[in-house]
Amino acid sequence: MSFLACRVHREEKSIHYQLETMEEQQLSKSGVLIRIEYSGINYKDALGVTGKGSIYKQFPINAGIDCAGIVESSTDPRFKAGDAVLVNGCGLGENQDGGLAQKVRVPADWVIKMPDGLDSRSAMIIGTAGFTAALAIDRMEQNDQSPEQGSIVVTGASGGVGSFAISMLSHLGYNVIAVSGRAVHSDYLKQLGANKVVTAEQLELGSRPLEEARFAGVIDSVGGDLLSGLLRHIDLWGNVVCIGMAADANYQATVFPLILRGVSLLGASSANCPMPRRKRVWQRIGKDLLPDNIESIVSAEVNLADIGPCFNEILERRHRGRILINCQ
Repeated sequence: MSFLACRVHREEKSIHYQLETMEEQQLSKSGVLIRIEYSGINYKDALGVTGKGSIYKQFPINAGIDCAGIVESSTDPRFKAGDAVLVNGCGLGENQDGGLAQKVRVPADWVIKMPDGLDSRSAMIIGTAGFTAALAIDRMEQNDQSPEQGSIVVTGASGGVGSFAISMLSHLGYNVIAVSGRAVHSDYLKQLGANKVVTAEQLELGSRPLEEARFAGVIDSVGGDLLSGLLRHIDLWGNVVCIGMAADANYQATVFPLILRGVSLLGASSANCPMPRRKRVWQRIGKDLLPDNIESIVSAEVNLADIGPCFNEILERRHRGRILINCQ
């Protein structure tokens, strides 16, 4: 059967995408065939389809690093027709056809049965952005982070990961300081649960190797000087999780926060997260991390056929929260 897909091609050094009608036979030959109900556009997808990032390991390829839908058929007994499932990371939309399409076939080891508390739409409102935020919080709490320690700073606050980090942290009882350079989103961030919204400049971060301890932790998607400055202000046994590099992949730091205050610098990589942890975090999302205000994080719901303008909107930071894609 035919279906619609956002297909990316490379011709010499030029990368372009277009909406194409494909046949199931063009997908991989074995695994779990999923009729996709919802997907989402992530920053990585926007980099890939516009050629501004080296995301894809093969061409042509269907874009999209996450999706949710219903199993149509499976060569693996763990899944049967009618199962509600989701997929994110694992190479989806990077080294094999991805989720910005109406169908996908993936290895069974990549597939997660829909957690209690979620359906295809809510799972893709969460998407890779929300999963990354949840993964960051999970890593912090495995390292004994608690609301009683003090405020958590969330940088890149109005983006997808930042929005979910604020909402999930607030849901768990943390005091949250949102850092955003876009004043227009201040009310939105407070509605998500931010106790305070500031610009990076308003933080007034010092430059000494070790500064006054002001924050209990950070979820950072910016990198660069902002990450460097925040590290110097983390209190005893706080955790800093790096999940992005919107400003700069480099940062300057000393070991003093780590060896004098016990600060931990952690990473959260959603693409290659081990499956046992991936399943556990998705279960947490459905159970105790699902925000009450999940719909407010959707900046737009767009049909698959109309996704064209969304990629540059994301790259130019003209959106907030999550762009949800209705694939059916």
